Amino acid sequence: MKKTFELTHPKIKLARRVDAVKYEIKKYLKRERNKTLPEGADFWDFDCKFGNTEAEAEAVHVSQINKLIDQTQQENLTSFYVEILARAAHRQAKPQSDDADLSD
Repeated sequence: MKKTFELTHPKIKLARRVDAVKYEIKKYLKRERNKTLPEGADFWDFDCKFGNTEAEAEAVHVSQINKLIDQTQQENLTSFYVEILARAAHRQAKPQSDDADLSD
């Protein structure tokens, strides 16, 4: 998904428009996560970018998108750009710390 969302609408209030954008992003993420994983992959990972325009977009984590949308609303901006690209990934094992061995 590469899209510039407009927050201004002649009939829809800003708060409802923001909710609709969040829902559209949530729906897209759910649809991508439900796709069949290729062999050797454990989960769908997302490469995300967020910014006022496509040129200003910076890499962010998928969990930060809603917070950034709220921040855009508070700053009274009329639009923002979101890019979310799904990719199959393999989970990495967490490294074991030495502190866990001392507590036994």
